Amino acid sequence: MNDQEKQGLLSQALDQGKGIVRLLPTWVPRSFCVPGRRLRLHPKDLYALGAHRGGIDERWFSSTVRADNGPGTPDDEGLSYIAVDGKRVTLLDAIGLMGETFIGKEAMDTYGGWVMYSKFFDNMYPLPHHLHQSDEKAAAVGKLGKPEAYYYPAQYNFANDTFPYTFFGFEAGTTKDQVLDCLKRWNEGDNGILRLSKAYRLTPGTGWDVPPGILHAPGTLCTYEPQRASDVFSMWQSLIADYQLVDWSMVVKDVPPDKHHDFDYLMSLLDWEANVDPFFGKTHFTAPTYATPQEAKHDIGYSEKWIVYGSEFYSAKELEVLPGRSVIVRDPAAYGCITMQGYGRFGAHPISAPSLIRFGEATEDEFFVTAATAKEGVSITNLSSTEPLVILKHFNPGNPEMPQRV
Repeated sequence: MNDQEKQGLLSQALDQGKGIVRLLPTWVPRSFCVPGRRLRLHPKDLYALGAHRGGIDERWFSSTVRADNGPGTPDDEGLSYIAVDGKRVTLLDAIGLMGETFIGKEAMDTYGGWVMYSKFFDNMYPLPHHLHQSDEKAAAVGKLGKPEAYYYPAQYNFANDTFPYTFFGFEAGTTKDQVLDCLKRWNEGDNGILRLSKAYRLTPGTGWDVPPGILHAPGTLCTYEPQRASDVFSMWQSLIADYQLVDWSMVVKDVPPDKHHDFDYLMSLLDWEANVDPFFGKTHFTAPTYATPQEAKHDIGYSEKWIVYGSEFYSAKELEVLPGRSVIVRDPAAYGCITMQGYGRFGAHPISAPSLIRFGEATEDEFFVTAATAKEGVSITNLSSTEPLVILKHFNPGNPEMPQRV
């Protein structure tokens, strides 16, 4: 399909959706993970891409970035597709061909495009202690650094799975020599790096802010993760829960080849002061903050709260429309969204949270709202008489209404 044909499809999608386009589910496997089975993907499809690719434990939202999954990864893995009359075109192409229409001239001029995405991450077991590189370190392999944020939606966390705790950084007083010694003991089984760290109990309805350079071993709640449009990491734990060995190649996946055994360089990937911050919990824990007056909820028919905020790279809100209500919700910027609960109408589209999804099937739960439509306001109707319609909304950098972290 050439650019003219793609642009024609995009214009058709925008006309039909009145400024809102429907996105198809984007499934991503990870060879080093075990699916947590909470993504509402059919159990028969957890390995739909082949056992050699790993189980599907991620669903990406509003993504213009390709997944970096090594050899055998399809060119479009990780990219979101816009659905229109049985055809599809990537959101990446939409931004490239009609960026000002989708996200506005100011966002295109300032950020160069849609530079964030979000995902559900759903793993049965904890991940190894790992970090995401800063811009400076990621640039050495031709990539961008990756800050990210976590939020644990109640609708996807009926089960905690095996370990609902996340380790962050190191205990205050940890020395660089202690950490360096863990890296040097990589092939001795458990390199002991978690003995230097601290685990925090995860709570649905809350989240965390995780800038680059901070080691973290995510626990087993299903996590909504707004993040920079990048896919870089470095694993620093050699053995997970006494059952899975981590190869050294996972430490140096995004490290220049001449630095693969340069321990001083590897240590420089860390934001050391942030990792040993004695007030890490206070600094990085994220409690929701209301964007609408809670006491006005029943008068206006909905409530919104900020669930990710204070970042220069992204932000996110949770919208709850009360049963049987029709509302108009305005935002100052374009956004992507995923439906957590309920059903109804979202602008010109039907909207519903699926119970079970087959791999390759379309859904009615994910959308992208253009800048002009977001500012004009989206008409939303909750057609249930008993349960709320709950939607998570993720924004590019620069949302002027986003609160700062205290």
